[in-house]
Amino acid sequence: MATGTSENHQLFSPTEMMAEAEKFALSKASKTSSMTLSLAIMAGAFIGLAFLFYITVTTGSADAGWGLSRLAGGLAFSMGLILIVICGGELFTSSVLSSISWANKQITFTKMLSIWGKVYVGNFVGAMFLLALVSAAGLYQLDGGQWGLNALNIAQHKLHHSPVQAFALGVLCNLLVCLAIWLTFSSANAMTKAMMTVLPVAMFVSSGFEHCVANMYYLPLGKMLDSSVSWQSIIVSNLVPVTLGNIVGGIFIIGLGYYYSFNRKNKLEVDQNE
Repeated sequence: MATGTSENHQLFSPTEMMAEAEKFALSKASKTSSMTLSLAIMAGAFIGLAFLFYITVTTGSADAGWGLSRLAGGLAFSMGLILIVICGGELFTSSVLSSISWANKQITFTKMLSIWGKVYVGNFVGAMFLLALVSAAGLYQLDGGQWGLNALNIAQHKLHHSPVQAFALGVLCNLLVCLAIWLTFSSANAMTKAMMTVLPVAMFVSSGFEHCVANMYYLPLGKMLDSSVSWQSIIVSNLVPVTLGNIVGGIFIIGLGYYYSFNRKNKLEVDQNE
């Protein structure tokens, strides 16, 4: 029993973390379509809950100062990734790490895209499900309607990025989200995994970086509060460039970046030793 506890608290080296990442990536391809979709729906709802928490924490916090208010909101939002990591869920922004399995030639490019598609659709369904509950509960009326006004102001801000800005903010966002996931590969302990995700997530949220799954909930919420917000602007002005940015940030900077730093290096060292 003591041995198991000791192993549970062991911290893995970067090379060992790469091995854990390869297992994580391959696990995406081993799930059935129904399991992937159901876990993606859960993840979409979890991220929506996290943004709901963010809105509640930041509403009426002007006196606290811009930075501290956003930090509090970012810390609250980290609940979403903690729920996914600990309880289980398929999140599009971390599913792009399945690119490691493609680089390892364990799955085809078509299979990788299929995984992404299922998760993306499932995340959207989960976000819409939560939005329906929020609408039915009338949460936008909290604090004399200030909750809804705060949500609408943030949604409108997200829709006024240029395509280049939205793309770059998407890259920066998933750089941090995938780093948060990568940090969880350093330990088998659930509490350690949860704590590892907090600061990277708090940074991306407080800095205003763009997360496509969060926006699947947030922007339709803005449309619900203001009918002048169009689906065309939600999709074209935000979701498309942000999703592309999330893919680039997750695959090329973190996923394949670490893969080629550790995996290829290890293979070269083996070849040289032979």
